Amino acid sequence: MKKFKNIIDFIRELYRTPKDFIPLHAPVFRGNEKKYLEECIETTFVSSVGKFVDRFEEMVAEYTGAKKAIVTVNGTNALHLALLSVGVTFDSEVLTQPLTFIATVNAIAYIGAKPVFVDVDLDTMGMSPKALKTWLEQNTEQRTTNNEQRTFNKSTGKRISAIVPMHTFGHPCRIDEIAEICEEFNIPLVEDAAESLGSFYKGKHTGNFGKIGVLSFNGNKTITTGGGGMLLTNDEELGKHLKHITTQAKIPHPWEYAHDFIGYNYRMPNLNAALGVAQMEKIDEILASKRKIANAYTEFFNKGEQQTPNNKQGTRNKEQGTTNNDQIKHITEPVNSISNYWLNVILLSNRKERDKFLKFSNDHGVMTRPIWQLMNKLEMFKNCECGDLSNAEWLEDRVVNVPSSVILQKNG
Repeated sequence: MKKFKNIIDFIRELYRTPKDFIPLHAPVFRGNEKKYLEECIETTFVSSVGKFVDRFEEMVAEYTGAKKAIVTVNGTNALHLALLSVGVTFDSEVLTQPLTFIATVNAIAYIGAKPVFVDVDLDTMGMSPKALKTWLEQNTEQRTTNNEQRTFNKSTGKRISAIVPMHTFGHPCRIDEIAEICEEFNIPLVEDAAESLGSFYKGKHTGNFGKIGVLSFNGNKTITTGGGGMLLTNDEELGKHLKHITTQAKIPHPWEYAHDFIGYNYRMPNLNAALGVAQMEKIDEILASKRKIANAYTEFFNKGEQQTPNNKQGTRNKEQGTTNNDQIKHITEPVNSISNYWLNVILLSNRKERDKFLKFSNDHGVMTRPIWQLMNKLEMFKNCECGDLSNAEWLEDRVVNVPSSVILQKNG
């Protein structure tokens, strides 16, 4: 337990908190949040109409490089609309990864589509292009329907209506390779970039590699609006349509109630957007703090060694149950990536050690959490089709998130 105590002591020193409880990721308000909220109240614009809603969309679009950004109540709503917008339908199939937060898979289920799970890479913890292409080559066929080439699952006969990779904990997956595979097989790409505001792959912000991407601004994200999400697209007409249907598809008119599509009450309130504007004003400072924290973890755990338990390609260690030299490792940003380091990740040597550390750290007032249980192991998704998930299973046994809250100066 001395090894674990040293880690806890380091985290307490990092956060300058010798005794108090240390959360996993707490929101930090050091800017104009209170001022902008008071303005909302004073002007009575507290619902989904107000200047902060429009300003927040503009700021995120400018920062990410997307042509259009459309706010929603939360990231799950954004995923739901993204899937609908690319043509996901009832009884179709959507390829995604098993190692993800449940919102990714719930959004698929809302439509009545069925997820199919393919493996992840160890170094990114996101969808593996190699596993994706292997599954598609072995299990699908091309058919022409309505004068369009589409991909179908040979065993079920169902159309593969979308592919949804996720940028895990803010580390970009090999999204350019995934985008190429989507184009080759004529399958729409929806990027679950919920955790990756501030993350870039080969110079491009996550969420910009497919037809549509999704961000989240939940209370524990890199920046927060309390609850909230965002759709990113470089298709301006699609962006206009998405903004329209998030407000119940109401046709503008001085007094008439007329609607031209099935719409959704998914528009973010001005109060939440006010928080988002204030947070975006400090995005560079927030990300700099998170990088500083991540570098401190890297120095403490890795002492300059590589972040993966084996090699850059992300293949598993043949000796199951151990990382190199049985060390605890800190995962750093993958090659060609700039990560926002939303949540810092360490790898324990096996599940038994992982659980020992989780108990020790939480018993000593430092909040840590394991990675999510694999989606294909949950009751509602246990009968879904899967590829070989060896990497995801390996990571499930070892990954722990450690405190990653931003540290900002009060008047900084």
